[in-house]
Amino acid sequence: MITKIESYINDCKHFVAAAINDVEPFRIKYLGKKGIIADLFEEFKNVPRENKKDVGQKLNELKDIVQEKINEFKLKFEDTTSSLEAIDLSLPGDPVKTGTRHPISIVRNEIIDIFKRIGFTVSEGPEIEDDWHVFSALNFPAEHPARDMQDTFFIKPEDKILLRTHTSSVQVRVMENSKPPIRTISPGRVFRNEAISARAHCIFHQVEGLYIDENVSFADLKQTLLFFAKEMFGEKTQIRLRPSYFPFTEPSAEMDVACNICGGKGCNVCKYTGWLEILGCGMVDPNVLENCKIDSKKYTGFAFGMGIERITMLKYGVNDLRLYFENDIRFLNQFKASF
Repeated sequence: MITKIESYINDCKHFVAAAINDVEPFRIKYLGKKGIIADLFEEFKNVPRENKKDVGQKLNELKDIVQEKINEFKLKFEDTTSSLEAIDLSLPGDPVKTGTRHPISIVRNEIIDIFKRIGFTVSEGPEIEDDWHVFSALNFPAEHPARDMQDTFFIKPEDKILLRTHTSSVQVRVMENSKPPIRTISPGRVFRNEAISARAHCIFHQVEGLYIDENVSFADLKQTLLFFAKEMFGEKTQIRLRPSYFPFTEPSAEMDVACNICGGKGCNVCKYTGWLEILGCGMVDPNVLENCKIDSKKYTGFAFGMGIERITMLKYGVNDLRLYFENDIRFLNQFKASF
């Protein structure tokens, strides 16, 4: 009889109810008036006295297991039923919020697209660089202030390993590993030890361009930048070039566009001049070409570099570039239409 009871115990342990309707037949099968346990207790009357203790314990074990199984599945299906009842399936679903691109990413992609249309390729390089690619190859004198700790984040000063201060380092790598003609832009993140304000940040994004070939002139540079400005800000966009100095270009200039945040009337972003500087440019210095093993007597070229944050400020009328780094969802949601 014990063997028979153990067989029932094993069956009960492996019983699984697929729905609440399966529980009641299981209960009747074992606990009903004409169920298995009732029959076993009838047989128990005929068990020899010396075996009654062992058989009785097995019978009680079977009864307990059956009751536990019933309670387990009733609780399970009651919870499921109450959860379903608490949900009104006729209600509309919760709206799924769509993401948006960051304004810096939007403008970066637009800049890349504009220059790709006139034959520029995209080049990328490491953010952690050495002195040669960031400074020396670009004709920076040993005493140039940009090398100073006040302007540059040095990771290993003794080894001259630093966070790049411009993406011109990518241009050096392209010139070292390519032969003219070269026509490329290098977008990326750069780092400078500057005070954070509405107009400046210690982290920002640049796109630098380089074109090297025979007979490249300053006129080619001006027309390229005028094309870019009109494509980015509109056909009526005005630009101006002001003489400047950069170690890696000669002659050099800075390019301004009319400030569309204030309409040229003057604001804190354009320093009340009506113009906003967006990039530096110039003809590649022959020393830079020679440093990169390019014949400066045969080839000439121009280079330019622009801050994406500044251009984004102009394009969208943002008056404080710190907003780009705060990740305020209210600010970012304004660019949903530009996704």
